Amino acid sequence: MQWTSILAIYALVWIMCGFIMLPFGIRTHEEQGLDKVPGQAESAPANFRPWRVVIRASILAAVICGVFVANYHYGWVGLNDLNLYDPPEAWSGNR
Repeated sequence: MQWTSILAIYALVWIMCGFIMLPFGIRTHEEQGLDKVPGQAESAPANFRPWRVVIRASILAAVICGVFVANYHYGWVGLNDLNLYDPPEAWSGNR
């Protein structure tokens, strides 16, 4: 696998992990006992820290991308392992 492919896969996985990490650790103004600004949404975060999200997403994306590249290199799980349309006979009950 070329390094540019690994970089592209990491970027896609990083974006996915970034969106997954957004809601973790967020508290609303009501949960922290702070006053809301007039017109503010009920769900607006009071303690949003974007760098914490970036760091968490980067670490998670590096792990997932590393496992993906290792699977590509060593071939642990292939397309034949994921074939759900033609299950083995042991699954269908025909013995």
